[in-house]
Amino acid sequence: MDRKDFLKSLGALTVGATFIGSEQRLKAVERAVSSSSDKCAEGPADAVSGASETDPELDFAVKGLRADVNGKPIRAIIVGAGSRGRTYASYAKRYPECLQIVGVSDIRESRKDSMGDKFGIEEEHRFGDWSEVFKVPKFADAVFVTTPDDLHYGPCMKALEMGYDVLLEKPVAQSEKECKDIRDQAHKYGGIVAVCHVLRYSPYFRALYQAIHSGMIGKLISIQHMEPIECRHMAHSYVRGNWRDSKKTTPIILAKSCHDLDILRWIVGKPCKTIVADGSLTWFKKENAPEGAPLRCTDGCPHEASCPYSAIDIYVKRKQHLGVFDLKNSRDEAEIMGKISDPNNEWGRCVYHCDNDQPDHFVSEMVFEDGTTASFSMEAFTPFGGRRTRVMGTTGYIEGDGKKFTLYEFRSNRKLVWHKDVSDIPEYKGAGHGGGDMALVCDFLEAVAHKDESMLTSNIDASIESHVMGFRAEKSRLSRKKVKVD
Repeated sequence: MDRKDFLKSLGALTVGATFIGSEQRLKAVERAVSSSSDKCAEGPADAVSGASETDPELDFAVKGLRADVNGKPIRAIIVGAGSRGRTYASYAKRYPECLQIVGVSDIRESRKDSMGDKFGIEEEHRFGDWSEVFKVPKFADAVFVTTPDDLHYGPCMKALEMGYDVLLEKPVAQSEKECKDIRDQAHKYGGIVAVCHVLRYSPYFRALYQAIHSGMIGKLISIQHMEPIECRHMAHSYVRGNWRDSKKTTPIILAKSCHDLDILRWIVGKPCKTIVADGSLTWFKKENAPEGAPLRCTDGCPHEASCPYSAIDIYVKRKQHLGVFDLKNSRDEAEIMGKISDPNNEWGRCVYHCDNDQPDHFVSEMVFEDGTTASFSMEAFTPFGGRRTRVMGTTGYIEGDGKKFTLYEFRSNRKLVWHKDVSDIPEYKGAGHGGGDMALVCDFLEAVAHKDESMLTSNIDASIESHVMGFRAEKSRLSRKKVKVD
Protein backbone atom coordinates (compact mmCIF):
# COMPACT_ATOMS: atom_id res chain seq x y z
CA MET A 1 0.00 0.00 0.00
CA ASP A 2 1.41 3.39 -0.95
CA ARG A 3 1.10 6.57 1.14
CA LYS A 4 -1.95 7.84 -0.77
CA ASP A 5 -3.85 4.58 -0.31
CA PHE A 6 -2.89 4.47 3.36
CA LEU A 7 -4.26 7.93 3.99
CA LYS A 8 -7.44 7.12 2.10
CA SER A 9 -8.08 3.94 4.09
CA LEU A 10 -7.35 5.60 7.39
CA GLY A 11 -9.37 8.71 6.64
CA ALA A 12 -12.36 6.57 5.74
CA LEU A 13 -12.48 5.28 9.30
CA THR A 14 -13.77 8.45 10.85
CA VAL A 15 -15.78 10.69 8.60
CA GLY A 16 -18.45 12.74 10.35
CA ALA A 17 -19.71 11.70 13.74
CA THR A 18 -20.84 8.13 12.98
CA PHE A 19 -18.41 5.35 13.86
CA ILE A 20 -18.30 1.64 13.16
CA GLY A 21 -18.09 -0.85 16.04
CA SER A 22 -15.07 -0.86 18.36
CA GLU A 23 -13.67 -4.23 17.28
CA GLN A 24 -14.11 -3.40 13.61
CA ARG A 25 -12.42 -0.04 14.07
CA LEU A 26 -9.39 -1.54 15.73
CA LYS A 27 -9.04 -4.21 13.07
CA ALA A 28 -9.36 -1.64 10.29
CA VAL A 29 -6.71 0.59 11.86
CA GLU A 30 -4.41 -2.40 12.33
CA ARG A 31 -4.79 -3.36 8.68
CA ALA A 32 -4.09 0.19 7.51
CA VAL A 33 -1.04 0.58 9.73
CA SER A 34 0.46 -2.88 9.17
CA SER A 35 0.17 -2.61 5.39
CA SER A 36 1.88 0.79 5.25
CA SER A 37 5.50 0.77 4.16
CA ASP A 38 6.22 3.99 6.07
CA LYS A 39 8.53 3.37 8.99
CA CYS A 40 8.25 5.45 12.11
CA ALA A 41 10.94 5.76 14.69
CA GLU A 42 10.79 3.22 17.50
CA GLY A 43 11.38 4.32 21.06
CA PRO A 44 9.74 5.83 24.12
CA ALA A 45 6.70 8.04 24.03
CA ASP A 46 8.73 11.19 24.64
CA ALA A 47 9.61 11.05 20.94
CA VAL A 48 6.01 11.54 19.96
CA SER A 49 6.17 15.30 19.78
CA GLY A 50 9.10 15.02 17.41
CA ALA A 51 7.02 13.58 14.59
CA SER A 52 8.65 13.87 11.21
CA GLU A 53 7.29 14.91 7.84
CA THR A 54 7.28 11.26 6.77
CA ASP A 55 4.95 10.05 9.51
CA PRO A 56 1.59 8.85 8.17
CA GLU A 57 -1.15 11.46 8.44
CA LEU A 58 -4.58 11.19 10.00
CA ASP A 59 -7.01 12.55 7.46
CA PHE A 60 -10.32 13.36 9.12
CA ALA A 61 -12.93 15.21 7.11
CA VAL A 62 -13.27 18.97 7.75
CA LYS A 63 -16.86 20.17 7.90
CA GLY A 64 -17.89 22.88 5.45
CA LEU A 65 -19.09 26.19 6.88
CA ARG A 66 -22.13 26.85 4.67
CA ALA A 67 -25.21 25.99 6.74
CA ASP A 68 -28.09 23.91 5.43
CA VAL A 69 -31.03 26.15 6.37
CA ASN A 70 -33.69 24.60 4.11
CA GLY A 71 -33.40 27.42 1.62
CA LYS A 72 -34.49 30.17 4.03
CA PRO A 73 -31.98 32.33 5.96
CA ILE A 74 -32.22 32.44 9.74
CA ARG A 75 -33.05 35.95 11.01
CA ALA A 76 -31.10 36.94 14.12
CA ILE A 77 -30.80 39.78 16.64
CA ILE A 78 -27.40 40.63 18.12
CA VAL A 79 -27.66 41.55 21.80
CA GLY A 80 -24.22 42.95 22.62
CA ALA A 81 -22.32 44.39 19.64
CA GLY A 82 -18.83 43.99 21.08
CA SER A 83 -16.05 41.74 19.85
CA ARG A 84 -17.89 38.42 20.13
CA GLY A 85 -21.13 39.82 18.74
CA ARG A 86 -19.30 41.24 15.72
CA THR A 87 -17.49 37.94 15.21
CA TYR A 88 -20.62 35.77 15.07
CA ALA A 89 -22.54 38.38 13.05
CA SER A 90 -19.78 38.32 10.41
CA TYR A 91 -21.12 34.92 9.33
CA ALA A 92 -23.96 36.86 7.65
CA LYS A 93 -21.43 38.63 5.42
CA ARG A 94 -19.89 35.31 4.43
CA TYR A 95 -23.19 33.52 3.84
CA PRO A 96 -26.08 36.01 3.56
CA GLU A 97 -28.26 33.23 2.17
CA CYS A 98 -27.90 31.44 5.54
CA LEU A 99 -28.02 34.27 8.11
CA GLN A 100 -29.51 37.77 8.18
CA ILE A 101 -28.87 40.21 11.03
CA VAL A 102 -32.16 42.09 11.51
CA GLY A 103 -31.72 43.65 14.96
CA VAL A 104 -29.03 44.93 17.31
CA SER A 105 -28.84 46.04 20.93
CA ASP A 106 -25.94 47.79 22.64
CA ILE A 107 -25.77 50.58 25.21
CA ARG A 108 -22.82 52.07 23.32
CA GLU A 109 -24.25 54.16 20.53
CA SER A 110 -21.14 53.78 18.37
CA ARG A 111 -21.28 49.98 18.43
CA LYS A 112 -25.04 49.88 17.88
CA ASP A 113 -24.88 52.24 14.92
CA SER A 114 -21.81 50.59 13.43
CA MET A 115 -23.49 47.18 13.33
CA GLY A 116 -26.81 48.69 12.29
CA ASP A 117 -25.22 50.43 9.32
CA LYS A 118 -23.12 47.42 8.37
CA PHE A 119 -26.11 45.13 8.07
CA GLY A 120 -28.73 47.65 6.99
CA ILE A 121 -30.81 47.20 10.14
CA GLU A 122 -33.99 49.27 10.31
CA GLU A 123 -33.89 52.11 12.82
CA GLU A 124 -36.83 50.65 14.76
CA HIS A 125 -34.81 47.49 15.38
CA ARG A 126 -31.76 49.28 16.80
CA PHE A 127 -32.02 49.15 20.58
CA GLY A 128 -30.01 50.46 23.53
CA ASP A 129 -30.55 48.36 26.65
CA TRP A 130 -31.20 44.67 25.98
CA SER A 131 -34.62 44.84 27.63
CA GLU A 132 -35.89 47.05 24.80
CA VAL A 133 -35.54 44.15 22.35
CA PHE A 134 -38.24 42.20 24.13
CA LYS A 135 -40.74 45.05 24.43
CA VAL A 136 -41.68 44.63 20.76
CA PRO A 137 -43.31 41.59 19.16
CA LYS A 138 -41.02 38.76 18.07
CA PHE A 139 -39.45 39.65 14.73
CA ALA A 140 -36.64 37.13 14.26
CA ASP A 141 -35.82 33.45 14.68
CA ALA A 142 -32.88 33.69 17.05
CA VAL A 143 -31.06 35.95 19.47
CA PHE A 144 -27.27 36.01 19.81
CA VAL A 145 -26.54 36.94 23.45
CA THR A 146 -22.99 38.31 23.44
CA THR A 147 -23.22 40.76 26.33
CA PRO A 148 -20.77 40.92 29.28
CA ASP A 149 -20.88 37.93 31.64
CA ASP A 150 -23.21 39.60 34.14
CA LEU A 151 -25.77 40.27 31.40
CA HIS A 152 -26.23 36.76 30.01
CA TYR A 153 -29.00 35.56 32.30
CA GLY A 154 -31.66 38.22 31.77
CA PRO A 155 -31.71 38.41 27.97
CA CYS A 156 -31.38 34.63 27.55
CA MET A 157 -34.31 33.91 29.88
CA LYS A 158 -36.49 36.53 28.18
CA ALA A 159 -35.54 35.40 24.67
CA LEU A 160 -36.54 31.82 25.45
CA GLU A 161 -39.82 32.99 26.98
CA MET A 162 -40.66 34.84 23.76
CA GLY A 163 -39.93 31.82 21.57
CA TYR A 164 -36.47 32.71 20.27
CA ASP A 165 -33.69 30.18 19.91
CA VAL A 166 -30.46 31.43 21.50
CA LEU A 167 -26.76 31.46 20.70
CA LEU A 168 -25.32 32.20 24.15
CA GLU A 169 -21.79 33.40 24.78
CA LYS A 170 -19.92 31.59 27.56
CA PRO A 171 -19.98 31.44 30.47
CA VAL A 172 -23.69 30.69 30.60
CA ALA A 173 -24.35 32.71 33.77
CA GLN A 174 -22.77 33.88 37.02
CA SER A 175 -24.01 31.15 39.33
CA GLU A 176 -24.84 27.49 39.27
CA LYS A 177 -28.49 28.30 40.00
CA GLU A 178 -28.76 30.75 37.08
CA CYS A 179 -27.18 28.20 34.74
CA LYS A 180 -29.76 25.60 35.76
CA ASP A 181 -32.55 28.19 35.41
CA ILE A 182 -31.56 28.73 31.76
CA ARG A 183 -31.48 24.99 31.16
CA ASP A 184 -34.95 24.60 32.69
CA GLN A 185 -36.25 27.61 30.71
CA ALA A 186 -35.04 26.03 27.46
CA HIS A 187 -36.86 22.81 28.33
CA LYS A 188 -40.03 24.68 29.34
CA TYR A 189 -40.34 26.61 26.09
CA GLY A 190 -38.70 24.09 23.76
CA GLY A 191 -35.96 26.50 22.78
CA ILE A 192 -32.58 25.59 21.32
CA VAL A 193 -29.65 27.05 23.25
CA ALA A 194 -26.15 26.73 21.82
CA VAL A 195 -23.47 27.80 24.28
CA CYS A 196 -20.39 29.22 22.55
CA HIS A 197 -18.00 26.39 23.40
CA VAL A 198 -16.22 27.15 20.16
CA LEU A 199 -13.37 24.67 20.69
CA ARG A 200 -15.76 21.76 20.17
CA TYR A 201 -16.40 23.04 16.67
CA SER A 202 -12.80 23.55 15.56
CA PRO A 203 -11.38 20.96 13.13
CA TYR A 204 -8.50 20.27 15.54
CA PHE A 205 -10.66 19.22 18.49
CA ARG A 206 -13.16 17.47 16.26
CA ALA A 207 -10.30 15.38 14.85
CA LEU A 208 -8.91 14.75 18.34
CA TYR A 209 -12.33 13.59 19.52
CA GLN A 210 -12.68 11.29 16.53
CA ALA A 211 -9.22 9.79 17.02
CA ILE A 212 -10.03 8.97 20.65
CA HIS A 213 -13.54 7.67 20.06
CA SER A 214 -12.59 5.63 17.00
CA GLY A 215 -10.80 3.18 19.33
CA MET A 216 -7.36 4.01 17.94
CA ILE A 217 -5.86 4.31 21.44
CA GLY A 218 -8.04 1.65 23.06
CA LYS A 219 -9.89 2.52 26.24
CA LEU A 220 -9.38 6.07 27.46
CA ILE A 221 -7.62 6.09 30.85
CA SER A 222 -6.51 9.64 31.61
CA ILE A 223 -5.97 13.14 30.20
CA GLN A 224 -3.50 15.90 31.04
CA HIS A 225 -4.61 19.27 29.73
CA MET A 226 -3.16 22.77 30.07
CA GLU A 227 -4.40 26.16 29.03
CA PRO A 228 -1.56 28.66 28.73
CA ILE A 229 -3.24 32.06 28.76
CA GLU A 230 -0.12 33.99 27.54
CA CYS A 231 1.26 36.62 29.84
CA ARG A 232 0.05 39.74 27.99
CA HIS A 233 -3.42 38.29 27.45
CA MET A 234 -3.60 37.63 31.19
CA ALA A 235 -2.60 41.23 31.95
CA HIS A 236 -5.11 42.63 29.47
CA SER A 237 -8.18 40.55 30.28
CA TYR A 238 -7.85 39.22 33.83
CA VAL A 239 -5.76 41.86 35.60
CA ARG A 240 -6.75 45.17 33.96
CA GLY A 241 -9.77 44.19 31.93
CA ASN A 242 -13.35 43.04 31.84
CA TRP A 243 -12.85 39.73 33.66
CA ARG A 244 -10.55 40.90 36.47
CA ASP A 245 -13.20 40.74 39.20
CA SER A 246 -14.57 37.24 39.79
CA LYS A 247 -17.60 38.61 41.68
CA LYS A 248 -18.68 40.93 38.86
CA THR A 249 -18.07 38.32 36.17
CA THR A 250 -17.27 34.69 37.03
CA PRO A 251 -14.27 32.86 38.53
CA ILE A 252 -11.46 32.48 36.01
CA ILE A 253 -12.03 28.73 35.78
CA LEU A 254 -15.31 29.68 34.05
CA ALA A 255 -14.50 33.10 32.57
CA LYS A 256 -11.47 31.70 30.73
CA SER A 257 -11.41 27.94 31.09
CA CYS A 258 -15.00 26.74 30.79
CA HIS A 259 -13.93 25.84 27.22
CA ASP A 260 -11.42 23.42 28.68
CA LEU A 261 -13.77 21.82 31.18
CA ASP A 262 -16.25 21.40 28.35
CA ILE A 263 -13.63 19.75 26.13
CA LEU A 264 -12.63 17.35 28.92
CA ARG A 265 -16.26 16.39 29.64
CA TRP A 266 -16.92 15.97 25.91
CA ILE A 267 -13.88 13.79 25.29
CA VAL A 268 -14.42 11.56 28.31
CA GLY A 269 -18.12 11.17 27.54
CA LYS A 270 -19.02 10.41 31.17
CA PRO A 271 -20.17 12.62 34.06
CA CYS A 272 -17.54 14.03 36.39
CA LYS A 273 -18.02 12.69 39.93
CA THR A 274 -15.38 14.49 42.03
CA ILE A 275 -13.06 17.44 41.59
CA VAL A 276 -10.28 18.96 43.67
CA ALA A 277 -8.60 22.27 42.83
CA ASP A 278 -6.04 24.77 44.06
CA GLY A 279 -4.40 28.00 42.91
CA SER A 280 -4.17 31.65 43.85
CA LEU A 281 -3.40 35.20 42.84
CA THR A 282 0.33 35.16 43.44
CA TRP A 283 1.94 37.88 41.33
CA PHE A 284 -0.39 40.65 40.16
CA LYS A 285 -0.86 42.47 43.47
CA LYS A 286 0.34 45.61 45.20
CA GLU A 287 3.12 44.04 47.29
CA ASN A 288 4.92 42.90 44.15
CA ALA A 289 5.03 46.35 42.53
CA PRO A 290 8.62 47.41 41.78
CA GLU A 291 9.84 50.38 43.74
CA GLY A 292 8.61 53.68 42.36
CA ALA A 293 5.95 52.20 40.07
CA PRO A 294 3.07 54.72 39.68
CA LEU A 295 -0.59 53.79 39.39
CA ARG A 296 -0.49 54.07 35.58
CA CYS A 297 2.05 52.99 32.98
CA THR A 298 1.78 56.39 31.30
CA ASP A 299 2.75 58.34 34.44
CA GLY A 300 6.50 58.12 33.93
CA CYS A 301 7.09 54.63 35.34
CA PRO A 302 10.86 54.01 35.71
CA HIS A 303 10.32 50.31 34.92
CA GLU A 304 8.12 50.71 31.83
CA ALA A 305 10.91 49.95 29.32
CA SER A 306 11.57 46.53 30.87
CA CYS A 307 8.14 45.54 32.20
CA PRO A 308 6.59 42.67 30.20
CA TYR A 309 3.11 43.88 31.19
CA SER A 310 3.52 47.53 30.14
CA ALA A 311 0.32 48.99 28.70
CA ILE A 312 2.43 51.13 26.34
CA ASP A 313 4.19 48.03 25.04
CA ILE A 314 1.03 45.92 24.67
CA TYR A 315 -1.31 48.47 23.13
CA VAL A 316 0.83 51.17 21.51
CA LYS A 317 3.88 49.23 20.33
CA ARG A 318 2.50 45.71 19.78
CA LYS A 319 -1.04 46.91 18.96
CA GLN A 320 -2.60 43.94 20.68
CA HIS A 321 -6.11 43.67 22.16
CA LEU A 322 -7.25 46.98 20.66
CA GLY A 323 -10.90 45.96 20.25
CA VAL A 324 -11.78 47.37 23.68
CA PHE A 325 -10.94 50.95 22.69
CA ASP A 326 -13.41 51.59 19.84
CA LEU A 327 -10.63 53.32 17.88
CA LYS A 328 -11.18 55.41 14.78
CA ASN A 329 -7.76 54.33 13.46
CA SER A 330 -6.15 51.27 15.05
CA ARG A 331 -2.76 52.23 13.61
CA ASP A 332 -2.75 55.72 15.15
CA GLU A 333 -0.39 55.46 18.10
CA ALA A 334 -1.33 58.91 19.37
CA GLU A 335 -5.00 57.87 19.57
CA ILE A 336 -4.11 54.66 21.43
CA MET A 337 -1.82 56.56 23.83
CA GLY A 338 -4.64 59.01 24.46
CA LYS A 339 -6.95 56.15 25.42
CA ILE A 340 -4.59 54.49 27.91
CA SER A 341 -3.53 57.87 29.35
CA ASP A 342 -7.12 58.70 30.27
CA PRO A 343 -7.33 58.34 34.09
CA ASN A 344 -10.74 56.69 33.66
CA ASN A 345 -9.39 54.03 31.28
CA GLU A 346 -8.66 50.80 33.16
CA TRP A 347 -6.29 49.40 30.55
CA GLY A 348 -3.62 52.00 31.23
CA ARG A 349 -3.17 50.93 34.86
CA CYS A 350 -0.10 49.29 36.37
CA VAL A 351 -0.80 45.55 36.72
CA TYR A 352 0.31 45.73 40.36
CA HIS A 353 -2.20 48.45 41.18
CA CYS A 354 -5.47 47.01 39.87
CA ASP A 355 -8.63 45.85 41.60
CA ASN A 356 -8.25 42.26 40.39
CA ASP A 357 -8.83 39.03 42.30
CA GLN A 358 -8.56 36.28 39.65
CA PRO A 359 -5.94 33.56 40.28
CA ASP A 360 -2.92 33.63 37.98
CA HIS A 361 -2.45 29.87 38.25
CA PHE A 362 -5.05 27.18 38.77
CA VAL A 363 -4.80 23.38 38.93
CA SER A 364 -7.52 20.76 39.26
CA GLU A 365 -7.94 16.99 39.26
CA MET A 366 -11.14 15.28 38.10
CA VAL A 367 -12.45 11.74 38.38
CA PHE A 368 -15.20 10.66 36.00
CA GLU A 369 -17.93 8.04 36.30
CA ASP A 370 -15.96 5.21 34.69
CA GLY A 371 -12.75 5.95 36.62
CA THR A 372 -11.16 8.05 33.89
CA THR A 373 -9.05 10.83 35.39
CA ALA A 374 -8.19 14.26 34.06
CA SER A 375 -5.82 16.93 35.29
CA PHE A 376 -6.18 20.54 34.22
CA SER A 377 -3.79 23.44 34.64
CA MET A 378 -4.42 27.09 33.76
CA GLU A 379 -1.17 29.08 33.59
CA ALA A 380 -0.75 32.82 33.13
CA PHE A 381 3.02 32.92 32.82
CA THR A 382 3.69 31.63 29.33
CA PRO A 383 4.86 33.31 26.10
CA PHE A 384 2.19 31.48 24.09
CA GLY A 385 -1.53 30.71 24.11
CA GLY A 386 -3.48 27.76 22.79
CA ARG A 387 -3.87 24.41 24.52
CA ARG A 388 -1.56 21.52 25.30
CA THR A 389 -3.10 18.07 25.69
CA ARG A 390 -1.87 14.54 26.45
CA VAL A 391 -4.25 11.60 26.22
CA MET A 392 -3.46 8.15 27.61
CA GLY A 393 -5.25 5.04 26.34
CA THR A 394 -4.72 1.32 26.80
CA THR A 395 -3.23 0.84 23.32
CA GLY A 396 -2.01 4.32 22.42
CA TYR A 397 -1.09 7.84 23.40
CA ILE A 398 -1.84 11.28 21.90
CA GLU A 399 0.00 14.55 22.35
CA GLY A 400 -1.26 17.82 20.86
CA ASP A 401 -0.68 21.56 20.94
CA GLY A 402 -3.93 22.95 19.55
CA LYS A 403 -2.75 22.86 15.94
CA LYS A 404 -1.18 19.44 15.58
CA PHE A 405 -1.46 16.17 17.42
CA THR A 406 0.51 12.94 17.17
CA LEU A 407 -0.91 9.51 17.93
CA TYR A 408 1.58 6.88 19.17
CA GLU A 409 0.41 3.31 18.66
CA PHE A 410 2.01 1.00 21.25
CA ARG A 411 2.10 -2.33 19.43
CA SER A 412 3.44 -1.09 16.12
CA ASN A 413 5.56 1.77 17.54
CA ARG A 414 4.16 3.89 14.76
CA LYS A 415 3.22 7.54 14.92
CA LEU A 416 0.24 9.02 13.11
CA VAL A 417 -0.07 12.78 12.73
CA TRP A 418 -2.99 15.17 12.32
CA HIS A 419 -1.75 18.54 11.14
CA LYS A 420 -4.26 20.22 8.89
CA ASP A 421 -3.68 23.93 8.40
CA VAL A 422 -7.30 24.99 8.03
CA SER A 423 -6.22 28.54 7.22
CA ASP A 424 -5.23 27.15 3.81
CA ILE A 425 -8.89 26.25 3.23
CA PRO A 426 -10.58 29.35 1.74
CA GLU A 427 -13.75 28.85 3.81
CA TYR A 428 -11.74 28.85 7.03
CA LYS A 429 -9.64 31.99 6.49
CA GLY A 430 -10.31 34.32 9.41
CA ALA A 431 -12.86 31.92 10.88
CA GLY A 432 -11.56 32.41 14.46
CA HIS A 433 -10.54 29.89 17.13
CA GLY A 434 -9.10 27.55 14.53
CA GLY A 435 -12.37 27.65 12.58
CA GLY A 436 -14.53 27.06 15.65
CA ASP A 437 -16.28 30.45 15.60
CA MET A 438 -17.85 30.08 12.17
CA ALA A 439 -18.40 26.33 12.52
CA LEU A 440 -20.39 26.96 15.71
CA VAL A 441 -22.63 29.48 13.95
CA CYS A 442 -23.06 27.05 11.05
CA ASP A 443 -24.20 24.21 13.31
CA PHE A 444 -26.48 26.52 15.32
CA LEU A 445 -28.22 27.79 12.18
CA GLU A 446 -28.75 24.23 10.99
CA ALA A 447 -30.20 23.23 14.37
CA VAL A 448 -32.59 26.20 14.29
CA ALA A 449 -33.60 25.62 10.67
CA HIS A 450 -34.34 21.95 11.29
CA LYS A 451 -35.61 22.39 14.87
CA ASP A 452 -33.15 19.72 15.94
CA GLU A 453 -30.67 20.45 18.76
CA SER A 454 -28.90 17.15 18.06
CA MET A 455 -27.25 18.91 15.11
CA LEU A 456 -25.13 20.69 17.75
CA THR A 457 -22.20 18.82 19.28
CA SER A 458 -23.50 19.93 22.65
CA ASN A 459 -26.97 20.71 23.94
CA ILE A 460 -27.76 22.99 26.88
CA ASP A 461 -27.74 20.08 29.33
CA ALA A 462 -24.15 19.13 28.45
CA SER A 463 -23.04 22.75 28.66
CA ILE A 464 -24.57 23.20 32.11
CA GLU A 465 -22.88 20.02 33.29
CA SER A 466 -19.42 21.34 32.42
CA HIS A 467 -20.27 24.70 34.02
CA VAL A 468 -21.23 22.93 37.25
CA MET A 469 -17.77 21.34 37.13
CA GLY A 470 -16.33 24.86 37.03
CA PHE A 471 -18.36 26.15 39.97
CA ARG A 472 -17.46 23.07 42.01
CA ALA A 473 -13.77 23.49 41.09
CA GLU A 474 -13.86 27.05 42.42
CA LYS A 475 -15.60 25.81 45.58
CA SER A 476 -12.82 23.26 46.00
CA ARG A 477 -10.10 25.87 45.45
CA LEU A 478 -11.54 28.16 48.11
CA SER A 479 -12.23 25.39 50.63
CA ARG A 480 -9.15 23.30 49.77
CA LYS A 481 -11.35 20.22 49.88
CA LYS A 482 -12.44 17.59 47.37
CA VAL A 483 -15.94 18.36 46.10
CA LYS A 484 -18.60 16.09 44.62
CA VAL A 485 -20.11 16.97 41.24
CA ASP A 486 -23.76 16.06 40.61
